[in-house]
Amino acid sequence: MLRYGAEVGVDLAAIEAARPVVGTVAKHTPVVSSFTLSEDIGGSVGLKAENLQRTGAFKIRGAMNKLATLGCGAGPDAVDGVTTGSAGNHAQALAFAAKHFGVPCRIFVPVGAPITKIEAARHYGATVTETGADVRAAVLAAQAHAAETGMAFCSPFDDPAVVAGQGTLGLELDADISDLSSVIVPLGGGGLITGTAIAVKSRRPEVRVIGVQAAVCAPYAGGAVADGPVFTLADGIAVKQPGEVTGPLVERWVDEIVTVDEDSIADAMVLLMERAKLYSEGAGAVGVAALLSGAVHPSPRGTTCVVISGGNVDLGVVPSLIRRHESLAGRRLAVTARIDDRPGGLSKLLGVFAEGGANLIEVEHIREGLDLHVRETGIHATFEVRDHDHADRLLTSVRAAGYEITASGL
Repeated sequence: MLRYGAEVGVDLAAIEAARPVVGTVAKHTPVVSSFTLSEDIGGSVGLKAENLQRTGAFKIRGAMNKLATLGCGAGPDAVDGVTTGSAGNHAQALAFAAKHFGVPCRIFVPVGAPITKIEAARHYGATVTETGADVRAAVLAAQAHAAETGMAFCSPFDDPAVVAGQGTLGLELDADISDLSSVIVPLGGGGLITGTAIAVKSRRPEVRVIGVQAAVCAPYAGGAVADGPVFTLADGIAVKQPGEVTGPLVERWVDEIVTVDEDSIADAMVLLMERAKLYSEGAGAVGVAALLSGAVHPSPRGTTCVVISGGNVDLGVVPSLIRRHESLAGRRLAVTARIDDRPGGLSKLLGVFAEGGANLIEVEHIREGLDLHVRETGIHATFEVRDHDHADRLLTSVRAAGYEITASGL
């Protein structure tokens, strides 16, 4: 059984000791070269694809190591069960690890946590309860449950064993990237970034480690954190308070912390899907967002590695991301127009768009809110177009055909 001393520090030896335990389940994930980012931003950029990890995120590393330190599956000292509070990824990881070791698992998640993560935890055999407005409330509920039942509480990040387990990712970076110059890591509670930093910088102290937080919830960056729920695409790193273990480790080992806004996160998620063919959740994409927004600049020499920490995307978010991206890129045109309220009136208007090469996505009649004549009706339609120039040519053609039409953003 692995043991940790009374001190809260984690060192390279602890991370190396965690590697064989973590390796029984976790994958050694690839580092994918990103030609698009390297060309657009300048510098050599690699993507550490933890979105391809077991359970869809890096969290399995820490969960496996934590349960090993508890003696799970190791005879009379084994615990009777484990519990935690999590936004979703740690919940899945702990449920998977508990199933691997054959112990019961009870998970508490914030109300409104992504359903994909909740269902995955249940699939692995955990009992899941939604409670509270944020991760901290879920953690407090899990701690209370542990006190009542004797289950072992497993922090999502604020635990030396968890930090050491996450640090195995850093060992992989050290082995895979000979010219590693900087690592950009999503920063929520701090378990991943501190474990990675300790593993990498203990061997290569010259490597810079940069943390990225969502601007709406950035306690490590000194940002104000509002009471109540935090609404962000990066829900997986929406942690309001630095940990007692991870806080001092962040101060010691992390070189810089930056923030990114929601638009930058959305842009990064789409770029990863469209160009890198990597499906990343918002929290996993914040490192790419930092590069795209200019919050972080790649190293002039060597490889800048961005950790894509997870790929457990709420599928309901994806259509909105695509619509937003296509609108900004000029690939969607939304219009409001007046037409004759008689048979064939709509068909004639749509025919002008069709002749111009536009593809109709949706259309609806509007009879309220417009100053219409008795024999007129309004329509709102959305078309797929090639770019902004194509949209301008279409509008010119429609107006030349005698229609009163206005374009609007999506």
